[in-house]
Amino acid sequence: MIQTPAVSVAAIPRRQVIAWALWDWAGAAFNAVITTFVFTVYLTSNLFIDPAVLADRGSNPEAYESAVAGLSSGLALALTIGGIVVALIAPVMGQRSDSSGRRRLWLGINTGVIVLVMALLFFVQAAPGFFAFGVTLIAIGNVFFEIASVNYNAMLVQVSTPRTIGRVSGLGWGAGYLGGIVLLLVLYVGFIAGDGPYWFGVTDANGMNIRVVALFCAAWTLIFALPVLLAVPENKPAAFARGRVSFFRSYVVLIGDIKRLYRDSRPTFYFLLASAVYRDGLAAVFTFGGVLAAVTFGFSAGQVLIFGIAANVVAGIGTIASGLFDDRFGAKPVIITALAGLIMSGTAVFLFHDGGTAAFWIGGLFLCLFVGPAQSASRTFLGRIAPVGREGEIFGLYATTGRAVSFLAPGLFALFITWFGAQYWGILGIILVLVLGLGLLIPVKSPPHSRASRVLTPATE
Repeated sequence: MIQTPAVSVAAIPRRQVIAWALWDWAGAAFNAVITTFVFTVYLTSNLFIDPAVLADRGSNPEAYESAVAGLSSGLALALTIGGIVVALIAPVMGQRSDSSGRRRLWLGINTGVIVLVMALLFFVQAAPGFFAFGVTLIAIGNVFFEIASVNYNAMLVQVSTPRTIGRVSGLGWGAGYLGGIVLLLVLYVGFIAGDGPYWFGVTDANGMNIRVVALFCAAWTLIFALPVLLAVPENKPAAFARGRVSFFRSYVVLIGDIKRLYRDSRPTFYFLLASAVYRDGLAAVFTFGGVLAAVTFGFSAGQVLIFGIAANVVAGIGTIASGLFDDRFGAKPVIITALAGLIMSGTAVFLFHDGGTAAFWIGGLFLCLFVGPAQSASRTFLGRIAPVGREGEIFGLYATTGRAVSFLAPGLFALFITWFGAQYWGILGIILVLVLGLGLLIPVKSPPHSRASRVLTPATE
């Protein structure tokens, strides 16, 4: 193995760590509220179905069911297109922020676009004619959130030491979950519970209460994203920076870097592949959790939101606790344990699908207990193994590989439902993705627990 200069270790000011973690707290507005429990539910509700189809629902149920499916597929299509955009530009944007030393700047720009998108969602009125506008904004927000996350994740190595990288990553993920709890509770009490009028005299006429929620989320993100932009310094340009190249030339550079990554840092390359698969399964747990709760287990809309709050509590606690195990035993054992727990919990949810709300409360919360640790430990695994000075590029590839197979879990979820004719069979599709990801991860060489052994260029095996 070729030895090159090791990473220097310096104490990290606590205020920088807290400021960094607050961006995850800020991101809960988009993750938990906009894309999971509130706004996408609003967009796929009866409010956006043709009134004539709704009026004829009793005599023509097939048309109604087709309209409902059309809303879901329209949202899925918009997100798929956004995912393709992320896959195409994420690694190049990360690569350019590495070489230019402008990681914080790009985090700020992308966060600003996310805030703007959420503010614009206020104009999505409760009428079929506004559906396309709404899902387009969601897709645009998703693109910029993913690109912002590339720079944010790369900052992990700036705000952690070899002994704390697991705990710092867990703190960030945990802050995101806990931020979701606080925000969902506030919004539930202020704008969702009951029939209104709500805070400030807001009513549910024309979806106004949900549209105001989007404004609230924009303000939340703006306020809590500022600390990382003020407290964490810019990254230094990569030690091996090639100089400025054009945007399209960056793709030529990227292809060469991928080839070199495969040749010189196989564990990083194979981890990107394995994590792409199982992270798609992790995303599906949240993406389809609310749908399963409502349709298969009989939850009301309010119960789904309450479950979402509880889910974030459990996930946050599990994630913060897992950081301690990550620093002590390494990221890979945490990921394997979490994936095994998810597979067993998911199987239990499937087997007890006729157990009503109690069955989902128990099985669903166990699923949430393991999702956060798998996500957080994946970030520290990559943070430990990524070549020094190329963190933005590698986390860009991390985003890209995840998007490259993002059809797996949704596709298998739908396929199993089609084959067997009942929604709960889709759970097996998600479990299959998690099993496949676990199988791909097991042979991957685990990185050292310490970032101190990372080198300026990838080591050759």
